This record gives sequence, structure tokens and C-alpha cells, in this order.
Amino acid sequence: MNTVKISARQFAILVTLFSTGTAILIIPGAMSQAAEQDAWLGAFIGTCTSLLLVALYNLIGRKYPTLTIIEINETILGKWIGKPVSFSLIFFSFYASAISLSDVGNFVSTQLMPETPNAAIQIIFVLIVIMGIRLGLETLARSAEILFGLFVVLFIFGAIVVLPQAELKNIQPMFDSSNKHILKSIFIYISIFSLPLVVLLMIFPSCVQPSKKAGKSFYMGILLAGLCLNIMIVVTTMVLGPYLSAHQMYASYAVARMMKIGDFLQRVEAIIAGMWMISLYFKLSLYFYAVVIGLAQTLKLHDHRPLTLPIGMVLLIFSLIINPNVVITDTFNAEVWPVYALTYGFFLPLLLLTVHLVRSIIQRNNNQKK
Repeated sequence: MNTVKISARQFAILVTLFSTGTAILIIPGAMSQAAEQDAWLGAFIGTCTSLLLVALYNLIGRKYPTLTIIEINETILGKWIGKPVSFSLIFFSFYASAISLSDVGNFVSTQLMPETPNAAIQIIFVLIVIMGIRLGLETLARSAEILFGLFVVLFIFGAIVVLPQAELKNIQPMFDSSNKHILKSIFIYISIFSLPLVVLLMIFPSCVQPSKKAGKSFYMGILLAGLCLNIMIVVTTMVLGPYLSAHQMYASYAVARMMKIGDFLQRVEAIIAGMWMISLYFKLSLYFYAVVIGLAQTLKLHDHRPLTLPIGMVLLIFSLIINPNVVITDTFNAEVWPVYALTYGFFLPLLLLTVHLVRSIIQRNNNQKK
């Protein structure tokens, strides 16, 4: 399964789409709730902090360039500890997949197609994800390469069209929020934007060719995604104001509804919906890929494809029951998810790196004694 290879450019695109994913709709409102008009400051600092996380992932990748995170767990922690840790990481990715799939159903059924059952939307979406994973990572990467151009065009067009309605006073006074609120906004930002990137260690750098450029691609992808989200947060706050942004479930979509050019081009909110669908598809696909490949490697299976359909059906059922209402969803996103993501996105890589360094020191001392 490690013979799968994608280019460094394709990996950078996957990182960009994965990081924007659900964030492009959720983050502007969540950041405004935490830091009000200074949401842009929390996003800027959060993007800089995310570069440090990528540096951590790069360091692990350089130590084990041919292994996935599942294989690294067993190599560093041993079989008896490594396998339970791997199963817990697989469940983390599975749970994140279910949340993303649930977000698809909730958004489409409430904003675009209110008469369509939530389950029907999620069934169609999960079948497309299953199809993509069965076709392989190379096909997924090529699809991302094609659709990324459309994503960029839609983003630039949307930002330009809505810009005349932006008011500078909505982000003033600057630096008025307390340090506590800024720190909270940073934590929320990285929990959605960059901490989930740990699942990309399933393909980084073992599946990226040439591997020497993989690290630079990781940085490039996170910088592009951070730029997109920072622009989206600034534009959303300047158009809606901090109060309305904080009280909109999908703040950036609310901004898109205000887009118009004269009297002939109006209600083009499908632009934001299209961007979000593209990025979320690849985010969900990479989560699902990590689940399927991770489980296959943990169970020592030679082919992951027989797992795609049964795991996909379990994922569908799970996604329909984990978010029964909006209140529970908001509470989970604000209080539970940041801690959950921090555990696997920061503490697990830090633990692996620490154990690796300790073992290297012990081994070097033993060699010197001999």
C-alpha cells in the first residue's frame, strides 16, 4: 500500500483543501464569538502557530520517511502499546469523518434544499467518497488538482463581489479584545484548521514524490489555506459586523447571500456552497482514507478496498445519530472538539518524537559503552 505516490504539488493542494474544509463556513462565526472584531488577529496568530505544528509533523516525517503514522506508532511504541494507540487514532479520524458528513447533511438540508431529507444527502455524499477511495489516492489527488482551480476562481470572485459592502468600522477598535478572548479564538482556530492535519501523516511523506519537496509542500499548503481563511474572516467581519457574524451559524454563507452586481446578478451564494463542497469532499475523503488504510495496516491486510463499503455504511449511520440538534453540535464544537483534536494533533506527535529521542539517546550511550 506504500507504493502509492502523488506529486508534491498535489500534496500541497490536498493540504489546502483539507485545511479549509469545514473551516470556510464555521470558523468566521466561531472566531467572532470568541474575539469579536479582533477575530482576524486570532486567525493570523493561529496561522503562525499552525506553521509550528507543521514543523513538528515534518520532523517526524524526516525521521520515518517511508512509514505512515500507524506504522510509526508500532515502530516507536512497540506492538502492545502502538496498536491501541493506532486504533484510537483511527477512531479519531472516523469520528471526524462522521462530523464532516453530518455537516454536509445539515448545511444542504437547512440552507440549500430544505425539502430534501438529511439522510438522502448524506447517502449520496458518502457513496461518492467511497468511490473516490476505491479508485485510489492518485485519482483523488488528480481530481483535487483539477477542482482546485475552480475553488480559487470562486473564492477570488466571491471576495471581489462582496468587497464593496465591507465597512472598515466593523473591525474597529482594533486590539480591543482581552488576551483571554484572543487565546480562546486561537485555540478554536487551530483545533479546526491545523490540528486535524495529523491524519495526513498517513500519506506524508511516504506517499509524496519526490520526498525532499514534501516538507515545503506542507508549508505551502497550510499558508495558502491560512490566507484564504484570514481573508474570509476579515471580509465576513467587515460586511456583517462582529455581532451578526457571531450569531450566524454559517457566517460566510450569510455574506454570500448579500453578493450582487447591479440588478442582474444577485443571490450567488451558491459560490460559497460550491467552494465548501469541493473542500469538504477532499477533507472527508482524506479522513476516510486514513480510517480505511489505518485499519488495513493495523490488521495486516494487503488490500483496503473490501473495507470501504462496510466502513462507509457504518460511518453513514454514525453520522446520522451523533448530532441530533444544533445545540449539541455547537456545544461539542466549542468545548469537546478542541481538546480532542489537541490530544491527537499535538500531544500524540510530541509523545512519538519524545520517545524516539529518548530511545536514540539510550541506544547511542549503549553503543559508546561497547
